Amino acid sequence: MKRKIVKIDEEKCDGCGLCIDACHEGALRLVDGKARLVSDSYCDGLGDCLPECPMGAITLEEREAAPFDEEAVKKLQALREKSQQETAGDPCCMEEGEEEFLSCGCAATQARILQKEDLPQKVADPFQAAEKRGGSQLRQWPCQIKLVPVNAPFLSNAHLLIAADCTAFAYANLHDDFMRNKITLVGCPKLDNVDYAEKLTAILKTHEIKSITVLKMEVPCCEGLLRFVKKAMLDSGVMIPWQVVTINTRGEIVE
Repeated sequence: MKRKIVKIDEEKCDGCGLCIDACHEGALRLVDGKARLVSDSYCDGLGDCLPECPMGAITLEEREAAPFDEEAVKKLQALREKSQQETAGDPCCMEEGEEEFLSCGCAATQARILQKEDLPQKVADPFQAAEKRGGSQLRQWPCQIKLVPVNAPFLSNAHLLIAADCTAFAYANLHDDFMRNKITLVGCPKLDNVDYAEKLTAILKTHEIKSITVLKMEVPCCEGLLRFVKKAMLDSGVMIPWQVVTINTRGEIVE
C-alpha cells in the first residue's frame, strides 16, 4: 500500500539518537552511528520524531510500504518495557524494602563462569614493579557520578567518559584505550538508584563539554546509562559529538 512514512537523510544525521526516544513505536534504531528505520510496519507515519531531530534529517515521504502493524508494535513495546523495568529495579528482581537482588533471571544477575586460560603472574611484587607498568589515566577525583560536584573545575572544556562500573573489570585496557585525555565519570544505573540525567544536564549547562563517550556493558540495565545521557543532552539543549561503546562479559568490544 502507498502511505506516509519517515525518511532519514543519512548525510544530515549525526547519530544523536534523540529521535529514538521520540518514536514511541520503536521504529527507529541507531545502526553504525546513524538513525535507521527498523521496519516499515513499526512506523505509523505521524512523524513524532521529526521535531526532535536537531539536524533536520527526518522527513515524511509517501511511498509503497507495508501497513502499520499495531500488534507487532505492542509486542515490541512490551519487550522494551520489560528491559526498562530491569534497569530501574523491577519488583521481580527486588523484594520490597530490600536492596539485595534475587536470582530471578535478569541478565545482569545471572551467575556464570567465564572461561579464561590460566597465565603466569607477570609481576611478583606489584609495588616494586609499578614504574614498569603504564600509569593510571584517571585525571580527577572523585570519579563517581553521584559524588562529582556539578561545578567541579575539571569539567570545563572536558572530553567526558561516562562508564558503567563493571566495564573497568571486564575490559583489560580501559585506561589506555578509553580514559586517556578524558574526565572519567562512573556509575551503575541499576544499583545507584539515582536519575543521573538531572546531574548530567546541569553539567552540560554549566561547562563547555567537548564530547561524550558512553562505555557500557552488554546487559539490559546498562541501557539506562545511555538513556540518561541522551535525556541530558535533550534537556540541556547541548548537542555535542558523542559515541557509545558496548563491552560484553568476556571483555570484548561488541558495538
